[in-house]
Amino acid sequence: MKPAVLLLLTFTNLFSQQNDYWKTHFEKSNYLETPRYGETMNYFRKFERHSPYAKMISIGKSAEGRDIYVLIVSKDKAFTPELARKTNKPVVFIQNGIHAGEIDGKDASMILLREILITKEKANYLDNAILLVMPIFNVDGHERFSPYNRINQNGPKEMGWRTNAQNLNLNRDYMKADSPEMKAWLKFFNHWLPHIFVDCHVTDGADYQYEITYSCERYGNVHPELGNWIKNDFIPFIENEVQRNGYSIAPYVWFRGDEIKKGIVDGVTSPRLSTGYVAIQNRVALLIETHMLKDYKTRVFATLTMLDAVIRKANQVGKSLVELINRVEQKTIDEIANKKKYLPVRFQMSNEFVPFVFKGIKYEKLPSKISGKEKLVYTGEKFEIEIPLYNKPIAVDSVQAPEFYLIPRAYSNIIEILKLHGVKYEVLKSPKKFLVEKYRFDENTTWQRRPYEGRIMLTTRYESFVDTLIAERGDYLIPVNQRTVRVLMHLLEPKSNDSFVSWGFFNSIFERKEYYEDYVMEKLAEEMYNSNEILRKEFEEKLKTDTTFANSPEQRLEFFYRRSPFFDKQWLVYPVSRVIKQF
Repeated sequence: MKPAVLLLLTFTNLFSQQNDYWKTHFEKSNYLETPRYGETMNYFRKFERHSPYAKMISIGKSAEGRDIYVLIVSKDKAFTPELARKTNKPVVFIQNGIHAGEIDGKDASMILLREILITKEKANYLDNAILLVMPIFNVDGHERFSPYNRINQNGPKEMGWRTNAQNLNLNRDYMKADSPEMKAWLKFFNHWLPHIFVDCHVTDGADYQYEITYSCERYGNVHPELGNWIKNDFIPFIENEVQRNGYSIAPYVWFRGDEIKKGIVDGVTSPRLSTGYVAIQNRVALLIETHMLKDYKTRVFATLTMLDAVIRKANQVGKSLVELINRVEQKTIDEIANKKKYLPVRFQMSNEFVPFVFKGIKYEKLPSKISGKEKLVYTGEKFEIEIPLYNKPIAVDSVQAPEFYLIPRAYSNIIEILKLHGVKYEVLKSPKKFLVEKYRFDENTTWQRRPYEGRIMLTTRYESFVDTLIAERGDYLIPVNQRTVRVLMHLLEPKSNDSFVSWGFFNSIFERKEYYEDYVMEKLAEEMYNSNEILRKEFEEKLKTDTTFANSPEQRLEFFYRRSPFFDKQWLVYPVSRVIKQF
């Protein structure tokens, strides 16, 4: 064999081996499979070994002890938040596998990173942006591998499970932070504070033509200036680029009613979910939802196209996005903490809408001998229909900020969670007097009958009152004038659906711990009746006007007990105080 031919064959063989070395499991399986945890992390580690611009770190461990990894990618080798901030480049955080069965983003990220770091046709994507890529968030759920984990989903052949090893849905844990995974995530996020966050999912729900749908927070849970940029610049760019690459895209399909003609909703996401949480941190929060019934190859490459567009947009805007977010952070502090602008904590959809042409799949409703009701059968036939898109959420409850919050040292568990959220606080070094506003909750508070995400949530109302108190050494004083003001108020204000109160962190304050014996209370009540003319008249009037009270020995004794000095004045009182004045 001639030397030239031998040399050519050698180069061809080396190229083939190199090409195979960088092929993903997804590609090797003819686009039908996704790799397990070990193989996934080995592939991501190869980026670190073969590129000076990549560094793999563990941000913490799961409930079962697996490492949760993030690959940091930076042309400047800015592998810490401090170094990253010095570059003045936007940081893009791509999160995959929080629902580990919805794993399209992981395989898409492998291909995208290969094109940036190895084949380098997209090396310029690092010119004006830094990337954080989390291969799998729910690593324990990912390893509960089975072909039967997602009944509604068309591939891959096997995939992970929705919840973590403690059966907690991590995408409901962003505020309460019950799971070890979320504690690690919050610490990482609030250290880095990325400017754009992308969470990759797969839908459940209806059949339709779109390969990919999205949700992007831009209404009442982000500052209006950032919301306008997202609405007028970011989203149009992403939509156009995805469509230009051959994929059909629409806002996340959430039906308003049971019929498509009633329209779809695009509103405000609760901060217990990833994008809702990132939004109240005044960051760009994008949810990707590929369509469950499309095949796995289509879904992965649709996700890849969208991630590609996000990174190119970050490069396009560069430091101007960093400056915008820095600006709206300061405006948020000034408006809420200093000017006392009310912070919306609950929203609902208004009846306002815009027309939207929906690309659906026709269906029929046929009788079912199995369920005994009508069943939905999609015909596969495509159609288009103009429907209302409801995208005008309105605030239905809001709260005005105090100067400080005061938390007793007995509730240090709350402080530990606030610390994960990046909240700053002071520990009192000596007793101090404060004028405060306090909340007393309604005695008729109701709890859910069943646990939700491991907690018994409640619905309550309160009345406020002003009091003077002496805070003790070791109590916590939390200024509202700080970057995390939205997060802080959502957690500490009971009106918020994601407050510590709503999640049941303070359930013990609703329990009465001291009771009277009737024979003791009979004697005391008689003494009170005889010695207090105002009380006596109030009691007699209630006997005349309230038949239930008059016929209840328990209520009659309780009337006097609650007005006696023995009754627990702290019952139903929220331990967290809103500081009006320091003395």
